[in-house]
Amino acid sequence: MKKKLAKFQKFLENVDSYRDRVLFVFIKPYWPRAITPNHITYIRVVIGVLLFVLLFYFKIENKTLILSLFTFGVLTDLIDGPVARGTKRVTEFGATLDSTADRIILAPIAIYSLFLHGHQWLLLILVSMELINGIFAIYYRTKEIYLESNIFGKTKMVLLSVPFIAMLFYWPNFPHPFFLWMLWVTIPFSILSILSKVLDLKQHA
Repeated sequence: MKKKLAKFQKFLENVDSYRDRVLFVFIKPYWPRAITPNHITYIRVVIGVLLFVLLFYFKIENKTLILSLFTFGVLTDLIDGPVARGTKRVTEFGATLDSTADRIILAPIAIYSLFLHGHQWLLLILVSMELINGIFAIYYRTKEIYLESNIFGKTKMVLLSVPFIAMLFYWPNFPHPFFLWMLWVTIPFSILSILSKVLDLKQHA
């Protein structure tokens, strides 16, 4: 089981490495060093909070505005990691901030898209998975163990972002069921992410 998991993890990491190779062509020579990876991640936090305020406080449902904000926030998630690695600024705080920012920007869109369309059970499962992941992250901090975001968590973020963008694009109509199934597919990746952390924790024990 452990070998199969490691093999699948290696495959996903190889796929993800192509993103770094492409972006490094621009990041390493041209990226302004005054803009840190955390600055990019903070933008995602601000957008997530803004989406909460717009959707649930001001009740603004302008599809173009909400879709543009969310898509831009997702794009920041695609580049903050490569910028950190390309400029050699990978830190424990940055990794923690990155995963926290992911949850902040996904939460309002998940509630907005799933709860109002009658998919409360799926929403509950997705939230539960994130809570468990968050509890593990806090536990690692108490043990003073630094573990970078694993590839399963990164893959899950991509698989979550695509259907949510589709849901916002088709709002108020629900998109093709394929996008709903994409959300269900993220659950095994959440479980694999937790399992990978457990195995890493045993190695540090």
